[in-house]
Amino acid sequence: FKPLKLPAVTAYLVAGVLIGPYCLGRLGLDGLGFTSYENVEHLSLVSEVALGFIAFSIGNEFRMSSLKHTGKQAAVIGVLQALAATLLVDIALIAIATLSDALSVAQAITLGAIATATAPAATLMVVRQYKAKGPLVDILLPIVALDDAVGLVVFAVSFGIAKAMNVGAFDLVSILVNPLLEIVCSLLLGAVMGWLLTQLEKLFNSNTNRLNMTIAFVFLTAALAMQEFEIGPVKIGFSSLLVCMMLGTVFCNLCPLSEEMAKADRWTSPLFAAFFVISGAELELSVFADKMIVLIGLVYIVTRSLGKYLGAHYSAKLMKCSPAICKYLGITLLPQAGVALGMCVTAKELGPEGDLIRNITLFAILVYELVGPMLTKMALMDAGEIQPMSADVKNRRQINLENSKRGK
Repeated sequence: FKPLKLPAVTAYLVAGVLIGPYCLGRLGLDGLGFTSYENVEHLSLVSEVALGFIAFSIGNEFRMSSLKHTGKQAAVIGVLQALAATLLVDIALIAIATLSDALSVAQAITLGAIATATAPAATLMVVRQYKAKGPLVDILLPIVALDDAVGLVVFAVSFGIAKAMNVGAFDLVSILVNPLLEIVCSLLLGAVMGWLLTQLEKLFNSNTNRLNMTIAFVFLTAALAMQEFEIGPVKIGFSSLLVCMMLGTVFCNLCPLSEEMAKADRWTSPLFAAFFVISGAELELSVFADKMIVLIGLVYIVTRSLGKYLGAHYSAKLMKCSPAICKYLGITLLPQAGVALGMCVTAKELGPEGDLIRNITLFAILVYELVGPMLTKMALMDAGEIQPMSADVKNRRQINLENSKRGK
């Protein structure tokens, strides 16, 4: 994909589609591809761990020194652009629901809530691959992280209303108490683990041991975030993304040696590649067979994209951000994947209606994941935050390549 000047994320996703159940997997040859979705699901642990490291990496960008300048702007823009996406999707899909039996109002408002979610993994990978730097990247990463918290609340409220419309009774515990508890508990668990990691890092003088400790702690934190508890009607769960983000945030602000731990990127790079290949294999191409799903999916994609772009554009203007941020920020917020899929799992509680929600979301994710990273790259380039490779660097790489060939 390099000659096509596309991000590596897109290549990984396409590779996953090729080895998935709808392409090479159809041949039924073990080892050549995933012959069924059950085979793909066996690697879900890799995805969970990778998401933990992705969230930890984003959390490491939340240094207080930089948040003093962008924190307020990121918070306001993060909330408003998410709500704008939900509002536009709700309006468009409720209109379809009133004109057609293909969609119910409960399904429409659930899909509107799912529209809040943005995929932090794809955005982070593009930023890292091209070493993007600048005001747009500085405000982008906190907004992508904030999307998870905003999405949890919006989805819980919308889905609670959707269930009430089906059952005929409102449940305030599931609508308000559970999502707020999940956010608070996630932040507390992440903060405690971040403080513990900082104290343990002080016991070692070797960077290798510190790196080992950091990696082990991300594994441990991701595992703890998968636990759930029930106290009467109240359900206490954790968002693994929020927990690991908070772990990274506390660690980078308390530990003076946290910048040295950036070396963990060398270890996590192949893990991230595996994560996106698995994500590509999970995409169900069968959704293209249903014309109604494609139609509703296209309406969802268009209205969500408009909501993200216009919400980010006008909220950035409200916060007096630079013209480049106002123009390009919304484009970088289009990728959607893991968090949206997690919401689809919850939507199964609607019964058969949940299946339609899942298929429409899968269709949108397929489009967003393949096109989103490319649009993010283009936006960052147009904003001047991805610098073209200098002639000196190109010459050095060419010389190194020639020398390695002579060595062989």
